Amino acid sequence: MMSCTQGIQSTQQGYPALIEKSRQHIYQDLMACAGQSPNSVWLAQITASWAVGDGVLPDRMGLHPAQFQQLLQLHFPGYHLAEQACSGGSLDFSRMLEKQDLEILLGQFARQPGIETDGLIAMIVAACLGSDHLWQDLGLWSRSDLSALLAHNFPELVSRNAKDMKWKKFLYKQLCEAEGLYVCRAPSCEVCQDYDRCFGPED
Repeated sequence: MMSCTQGIQSTQQGYPALIEKSRQHIYQDLMACAGQSPNSVWLAQITASWAVGDGVLPDRMGLHPAQFQQLLQLHFPGYHLAEQACSGGSLDFSRMLEKQDLEILLGQFARQPGIETDGLIAMIVAACLGSDHLWQDLGLWSRSDLSALLAHNFPELVSRNAKDMKWKKFLYKQLCEAEGLYVCRAPSCEVCQDYDRCFGPED
């Protein structure tokens, strides 16, 4: 088992060093430090992906500096991680008019509000700015991992997705319905010409 004082350190230029380590190795290092929360497994996936430049999460995985450090210490105590994204990516939240609405939506359905859930919400909302499926933009390793994370943290919201709509589309659909906006003219999803875009496979 590794010493939890290790991790992905910063170079003098401010970018993460040791990026030659694979995502799987970083995941294993994180899990060697992980606490007992079920979220640690999914957060280790997200963090390992972010550490090698996968997904769209920006510096500090889209978290505020204090959130970033708190989440690391809560789930991977003693593990040190640079704040900069290896991808060098940044997200333009000025393009995301619905950012606050998404945060409120997820917050309303949170099973256990607090630092952990606030961090997850921030990462999920940041990932919604990406152009791939939500699980990919977030840095999870499969759609089933995203479904499990959401079911654990937002069970009532997940129960609304009875037909297993793609998660990013589902979240935005919830916002539209909350505003009383129903733009689809099809009598049911099954006969809509865009059915595959909403319910097709994501893996």
